[in-house]
Amino acid sequence: MRALLQRVSHASVTVDGETIGQTGPGLLILICAMEGDTQAQADTLAAKIAKLRIFKDEAAKMNLSVRDIGGSALVVSQFTLAADTSRGNRPGFSAAASPDEGERLYEYFADRLSAEGVPVQKGRFGADMKVELLNDGPVTIWMEY
Repeated sequence: MRALLQRVSHASVTVDGETIGQTGPGLLILICAMEGDTQAQADTLAAKIAKLRIFKDEAAKMNLSVRDIGGSALVVSQFTLAADTSRGNRPGFSAAASPDEGERLYEYFADRLSAEGVPVQKGRFGADMKVELLNDGPVTIWMEY
């Protein structure tokens, strides 16, 4: 699984003019299931993200997790994280999981992150979403398991 994390002051996702998910302060997590990914990988990724120390402590050091600060997460599916740009000028996405499997793992990941003690809101899988965020730092981290 691939994830792009952004430490945010706030973030929201809108579908057809309706805000369906939001967070702040906390994390915006763009997530992509790759072909062959498993629930075990989603478990590992969720546990790692819940404990990842990327928020500032009282000494302004990145030493606190999203749980430590009482933050939450907005989890948005983004199959374009599977982009292969090695040939030509048009990205290929054949490495992404099938839509059915991608949605299953996306939902599973969000549930696992919630079980790790991080309040979660979500986007809508497969929808044309508008994502707004205020990146804090900026802090942006790429993860792959």
